[in-house]
Amino acid sequence: MSEATAGISNESESSVDLKVRRKPEEITRRGFFTAGNLLGTITGIAAVSLASLGQSKRAYAQRPPGALLEKKFISRCIKCGQCIRACPYDSIIMAEPGSGVAPGTPYIVSRKVPCYMCPDIPCVVACPSGALDRQLTDINESSMGLAVLTDRETCIALKGFRCEVCYNVCPLMGKALKLEYWVNTRTAKHAIFEPVVHSDACTGCGKCEHACILDKPAIKVLNIATAKGELGKHYRIGWERERL
Repeated sequence: MSEATAGISNESESSVDLKVRRKPEEITRRGFFTAGNLLGTITGIAAVSLASLGQSKRAYAQRPPGALLEKKFISRCIKCGQCIRACPYDSIIMAEPGSGVAPGTPYIVSRKVPCYMCPDIPCVVACPSGALDRQLTDINESSMGLAVLTDRETCIALKGFRCEVCYNVCPLMGKALKLEYWVNTRTAKHAIFEPVVHSDACTGCGKCEHACILDKPAIKVLNIATAKGELGKHYRIGWERERL
């Protein structure tokens, strides 16, 4: 074999050595960060999935005052948390994975902390995306849901005890929530003070649910679409037309 041939052969081996025999730390450092990023992403996804495992979607997420209809609200909300920071009562919280509510979006759990009906509605003012409608300027016109007496069998008032707690805490006492009196058939001489919600005035603030003295409230704030029926268009309520 000639020297020239031998030289080419030696150079080729040297080139291969340079490519293959790199320092171990040069390979592992890049590989470590690449694998680390991938592992972190997989771990994050797995953590969210595990947190949500077994958690069903809430039938109703009570949104802050001025919230658009749910689908529009979800698409418009940028999950910035401004409404949460603006609430002086910490009524608004951010949904976490596994809560049954779209993660990062704001909602209210009335049983823990209801909406306290701030006249200046700071949460709406703070919203930068329009998910909370700034056309809402009167808190009494808000519609966060509808209070419903869901359990007449455990309501203390309907058992014959004098309980007016939900009525007394209602911001629109006598309008959104009224007490109706009727004879207690068990004693035939005492009165029942039944709390009755009027949907045309209820704002869904949840103060009644928060204040209910039962271990589990007999009155709850529900989605309006779930709580209310819908009259067929073929019905004609003549006496209501006469009243108008």
